Amino acid sequence: MAEETQRAYRAPCPGCGAPVEFRSAQSTFAVCPYCQSTVVRQGETLARIGKMAELFDDFSPLQLFAAGRVRDRAFTLVGRLQYSYAGGRWTEWIAALDGDQTGTLSEDNGAFVFSLPLNLLQAAPPAATLRVGATTAINGERYTVASNEQVQLLSAQGELPKLPELGRPFAVVELRSDKGAVLSLDYGSDPPGAYLGRAVQLDDLKLTGLRGESAREDKGRSFNCPNCGATVTVNFESSKSITCRNCSSIIDLTQGIGGELRHAEQDEPVRPLIALGTLGTLQGVQWQVVGFQHRMGHAAGDDEHFGWDEYLLFNKKRGFSFLVDAEDGWSVVKPTTGAPTMAQNGASATYLGKRYLQQYAYNAETTYVAGEFYWKVERGQTTSNRDFASGNSLLSMERSPNELTWSSGDKIDSATVATAFKLDAKKEMFKRADASPVSAASGLGCGTIILIAVVIIILLIILSTCSSSSGGGYRSSGGSSGGFSSGGGHK
Repeated sequence: MAEETQRAYRAPCPGCGAPVEFRSAQSTFAVCPYCQSTVVRQGETLARIGKMAELFDDFSPLQLFAAGRVRDRAFTLVGRLQYSYAGGRWTEWIAALDGDQTGTLSEDNGAFVFSLPLNLLQAAPPAATLRVGATTAINGERYTVASNEQVQLLSAQGELPKLPELGRPFAVVELRSDKGAVLSLDYGSDPPGAYLGRAVQLDDLKLTGLRGESAREDKGRSFNCPNCGATVTVNFESSKSITCRNCSSIIDLTQGIGGELRHAEQDEPVRPLIALGTLGTLQGVQWQVVGFQHRMGHAAGDDEHFGWDEYLLFNKKRGFSFLVDAEDGWSVVKPTTGAPTMAQNGASATYLGKRYLQQYAYNAETTYVAGEFYWKVERGQTTSNRDFASGNSLLSMERSPNELTWSSGDKIDSATVATAFKLDAKKEMFKRADASPVSAASGLGCGTIILIAVVIIILLIILSTCSSSSGGGYRSSGGSSGGFSSGGGHK
């Protein structure tokens, strides 16, 4: 980025006189790093238009002037915008690319999307007409509306090509395609801005100048539980809910911890098989268990209920994933960046060129939670879910009133899970229905095994004619996990 640095524009801050630098020709606004004045370029001078609020510490590994490469183009992070919405907060980093273009590296709970401005061939539809779950065509491409939220700017830093009015709410609509693309429509300007991007891993961006470990404060924020008075420590700035380890009360953190805290007591605590705080290595990545929830489900018109557990896993560079423990086996899943295409009859879904068949359709309810969560979790939360599978690959949809979430992942052997979290001594407790009793019966002859297989197939045919296509009985290991997505173009 040496060429960009040589063309940098610098002028004294009208608030304090300190130098304010613009590295990108696309940047119109900036925040003085010394006095936090918000300034705008007017010819060769700067005009002060206000004062910026303090940044909240999101414990991100990113920082201003970190540099990397995306799609064979060099970029430098020159600014950041911090937003809030009803479900939480997220950060947009402004990336100055070679050739005087700016992009956006959006960060939400450890998931990242790199986007570039998109010229719309037609005017963006009114935000109110884009209903969550509906499909629409933008520039000839089919998208599904994944979220439609009212957001507001909390704070900003560095140089910026846009600057919404601080604290003024406006709509941001996120649309996703079955090819993994994320399209964000920003109604904070007139006409609305459009940004098209895809999910990225920080390691793939070959970043330099990342925030060092010494730059973050690892001590959590502590307060007294409003129910029992025990000390509760919050480890993640973005957490919206946490449970008290002493009395199991669910505590709402959406209004911060300085005021009166709302809480809900939980009876009949559920003991997770993997303790909170445990470290484990799955699929080559080290994860820490930071949250746990037990959920119950039932198919429409079916009185039978079934349960499963979800462990919320965290890695600083990978963000959050879910380890799902269901009756038919274990799986590791993560919210998708794109939105799969579901057949009209709901019998199948297609994502990234792969077709998945529906296994179950059911309503889910959260019945017990423990730990820390990046969304506002409540006992009794309900969603409408569908689980799909293609071999060992899994795809799940979860719909709530304000958001449509898809997650994808793979089944994983129970012994692998036990070993990953150093719980080999409890390996038997991890076994689920996916462990085939036939394969273990080494004393059986081939003829006996074939006979058993034929009997099983006949029973499955009989059962399939007696049950509805929506499925039921027990929960798939797929996991329509979490309740809220992460890593979109804006949220």
